[in-house]
Amino acid sequence: MKKSAFINNIAYEIRDGETILSFIRRHLGHDYVPTLCDAPNLEPFGSCRLCSVEVAKEGNGQMKTVAACHTPVAEGQRIFPDTEAIQRLRRNILELVLTDHPPNCLTCETNGHCELQAVAASVGVREVRYPAGANHLARPRDESHPYLVSDLAKCINCYKCIRACDEVQGEFVLSMAGRGFDSHIVKGMDTSFADSYCVSCGACVQACPTAAITDIFQPAAQRATETVRTVCTYCGVGCNLDVAKRNGTILSISAPYDAAANQGHTCVKGRYAFRFYNHPDRLRSPMIKRNGRHEEVSWEEAYDYIAERLAAIKAEHGPDAIAGISSSRCTNEENYLMQKFIRAVIGTNNIDGCARICHAPTALGMQRTFGMGAATNSIEDLQFTDCILVVGANPTAAHPVTGARIKQQAMKGKTLIVVDPRKTELARHATYHLQLRPGTNVALLNMMMHYIVKEGLVDWPFIQRRVEGYEAFRQQILALDIDKMEEACGVGRALVREAAVTYASSPAAMCFHGLGVTEHYQGTFGVMLVAGLAMITGNIGRRGVGVNPLRGQNNVQGAADMGVQPNLGPGYLSMADPVMRSVYEAAWGAALPGGPGYTIPKMLEAAEAGQLKALWIMGEDVVQTEPNSNKVRKALEKLDFLILQEIFFSETARYADVILPASSFLEKSGTFTNGERRVQRVNRVIEPLPGTKPDGVIVTEMMNRMGFPQPDYDPAVVLEEVARVVPFFKGITWERLGRNGLQWPVAEDGTDTQILHTETFKLGKGRLRFIDFEESREVRENAEEYPFILTTNRALEHYNSGSMTRRTRDTALLGEDLLLISPEDARARGIEDGEEVLVRSPRGSARIRARVSDMVQPGVLSTTFHFPEILINQVASDVLDSEADCPEYKVVAVDVRRG
Repeated sequence: MKKSAFINNIAYEIRDGETILSFIRRHLGHDYVPTLCDAPNLEPFGSCRLCSVEVAKEGNGQMKTVAACHTPVAEGQRIFPDTEAIQRLRRNILELVLTDHPPNCLTCETNGHCELQAVAASVGVREVRYPAGANHLARPRDESHPYLVSDLAKCINCYKCIRACDEVQGEFVLSMAGRGFDSHIVKGMDTSFADSYCVSCGACVQACPTAAITDIFQPAAQRATETVRTVCTYCGVGCNLDVAKRNGTILSISAPYDAAANQGHTCVKGRYAFRFYNHPDRLRSPMIKRNGRHEEVSWEEAYDYIAERLAAIKAEHGPDAIAGISSSRCTNEENYLMQKFIRAVIGTNNIDGCARICHAPTALGMQRTFGMGAATNSIEDLQFTDCILVVGANPTAAHPVTGARIKQQAMKGKTLIVVDPRKTELARHATYHLQLRPGTNVALLNMMMHYIVKEGLVDWPFIQRRVEGYEAFRQQILALDIDKMEEACGVGRALVREAAVTYASSPAAMCFHGLGVTEHYQGTFGVMLVAGLAMITGNIGRRGVGVNPLRGQNNVQGAADMGVQPNLGPGYLSMADPVMRSVYEAAWGAALPGGPGYTIPKMLEAAEAGQLKALWIMGEDVVQTEPNSNKVRKALEKLDFLILQEIFFSETARYADVILPASSFLEKSGTFTNGERRVQRVNRVIEPLPGTKPDGVIVTEMMNRMGFPQPDYDPAVVLEEVARVVPFFKGITWERLGRNGLQWPVAEDGTDTQILHTETFKLGKGRLRFIDFEESREVRENAEEYPFILTTNRALEHYNSGSMTRRTRDTALLGEDLLLISPEDARARGIEDGEEVLVRSPRGSARIRARVSDMVQPGVLSTTFHFPEILINQVASDVLDSEADCPEYKVVAVDVRRG
């Protein structure tokens, strides 16, 4: 029987765990009871007391005033939210608040959009009967930060900003100092925003009910006439964004509270780094290189030139002399069309994408183990787990919203195990930090599994039902040379054993991995061992467990799903299998190639050897992002024809014969698939900048120009075609995606899937195998002359090559790449903090400023790769993952000296 309580003597159904406030809002609307300290993503706090209601228990006529926000609703309660006494109380509270608030609403930047103003009007405050306070008026305005502004004279001490910083971001920058009328917000050790350790996520800005904490965009944002919901382009979390605009101009961005992917939170890039969209550097006209110079031409001339040159190259050298590189920054529909163009129009399987240089080992390793190369669980499962294992990932910088959620769970007492060569932010919160030497994941993971098997902590019933190959694996893992593995990885066996036992003993353990696993010589094998670790402990197929790759770019998962790889088409059907290939041939009405295609590294090798004549690149800056930049340049110079779709004139653009100006994510519609397989709608916010076109439009028009009848570009129509071709997209339609998308596989009736492999694997049983550790060739061959290992990472403020973020105020937060070096190594080399050093490898050298830091151990260096003037990839290694051709960015043999 359903339980109920009464609101104004009318019975309503109650739910377990509900507060009185949420109960009233669910039945009578969000604004029925006013609040000033409540927010959907914050815990109940009760500081403003505006939500006070009168309550009487059934059979007891005595009324009691309680704060509705943190009082649980109980069966039979009689709740009176708007009695005369309650209305007087609310007016009195508001009057007291307003005594210490500046009376300058008409000139305030949030006038007309201020919670305090709206609540005062709703409760009927027309005058303030109490004498004015003066303390807040003395608080100076802080404009020191590139984005954030504080004017604490307008603060009402609701604590929402403090709680947002604590409960959402977990940074603890803000706190309350003083007592009584002298109570006031302080940043850090009572410093400015700029001098505090604020990460600029803007959670405090979104929470503030006044203009006490705001940002540089808020004054203009109040003039917005429309808000469009779309999906962020900066990483694989898939944050939803509410973009406010007026007359084709973007004014501000906020995070919707009802977004499943980010729940009202986003990072500095998602919220603030959008001004690149109309930057003067944006490309606005097609260009053709003539006599060594790029000249602006019309779209028609560019299309004609491309069609003529590609047809000639195809006729003279065959279709395999042409290749395409697609982009994880583009939508599913655009990636689908790009691979279709290369296969069905050009006639080759020479199609690949930037997933090759990040998560190709994830896809291959998980396919070999489970049969599917995608995250097994959802990020929301963090609330159901007992132990979190993070291997080779720094999500607080690279996937900030997910990183913040992991950090919150760790701070609440859940076990956190971090495997990383750097002391990352999560490592500081970790129960165990296994600070291994770069390139030795396989050694350390083998040690963990050795102790789990040796201690008898495997999930034997799960193994019997769902795993094959265990007995052979058991014999080999027990014979592991622990002395050798300990020496290789540099982590003591006692610590590894303790972490392994903790992971295996947890009722539910959830693993996340990133590029610190994949971008290695043994990257695919590292992923297979992470998957094996989950299998032998039964951490697959239920809530709070699983293997969950943290995708680097916004649509890495989607690009792979759409067939942007040389061996597999959309939905991962083998192009070499005539039966599978016939699915595409029937759908596209074209004969398709079955032969092997080039991966990106093989494309560059073929170009340098003169075998690849033409290359079409959509949205990638290969000179800046591929390893050994000098070799990349030589390969591009050897091409007969290079086409580039871009939004800025990149390093790669210098070598392009034709440049086609594309539209940014804010100027297009389509879908992205985030790291948890969530397919979400990207909604166009503004029209494409004059002279530019969405990538999907460009590819479609070129397909038609070259004789293939592709309908005019409409992402909803292309999505319908995808759903007919890709089995796990079968039930996806533009309309069904709604506001929060669907997690594939999606059944024909629209039912999606939060957890994979609940009963069986796609392979039937999961496949477990022993993999021995092998040192990278990069270290074996170069350690004597180049004794340091350089590893690369991403900074919070920037995104990969930085072409977008470098054209925003994020450069004021971080304006250069820095080289992290340990204090011991800095002393030994005579290097001072902040001075320029020379980093040298067998491929080349780069000059960069040093940052002396205990984040890295002696013998290890670390840097980012966001600024083209540094071109750190000039020193990066040619070594590839042995299975998936992913470059080994994480292990580069180098030497370093004062510049």
